[in-house]
Amino acid sequence: MQKLIVFNHVTLDGYFVDANGSMNWAKAHSEDAEWNAFVAANASSGDGTLLFGRVTYELMIRYWPTPMAIERDQAVAERMNSLRKIVFSRTLSEASWNNTKLVKGDMVAEVRRMKQEPGDGMIVLGSGTIVSQLAQEALIDEYQVVVNPRVLGKGRTMFEGVKEKLGLKLTKSRAFANGNVFLCYQPVA
Repeated sequence: MQKLIVFNHVTLDGYFVDANGSMNWAKAHSEDAEWNAFVAANASSGDGTLLFGRVTYELMIRYWPTPMAIERDQAVAERMNSLRKIVFSRTLSEASWNNTKLVKGDMVAEVRRMKQEPGDGMIVLGSGTIVSQLAQEALIDEYQVVVNPRVLGKGRTMFEGVKEKLGLKLTKSRAFANGNVFLCYQPVA
């Protein structure tokens, strides 16, 4: 059975996107060699499948396949462009990014089916609507959250729309000199 992980950055006030839907603030951290090594190691580990909603997919495809991304973030760009990707959307007509499959049907049923298949796991990046829907269905096995030392004042949380309380237990944490704090949670049964 495949494990489903969510990896997202959030601000100190709990937002994963700002009022305009942007995640640019997550890249605006001060230089930190330990943080950069953590990001590079995280990007190069595993061969799982990336899951996106339409909005995050459109943000990602505008950056990661570009020469600028390959120059600035070579290790991450290489992984983002080579890994298998699935985009869930009822409105997209095609998914042109390398190694991407478009799924227009029932996302929850598709993720349930995929979790039963052999594989290296699945990772949701961004995609708050997907996170909240899959969280409500108890399909997420682990939440990896980087709390950034930023306050936006308004925006959207990745759990917007969750109707039932989610109990989580902390399994790992790590603080970095740039103020980022990595937190890893698993659902409490």
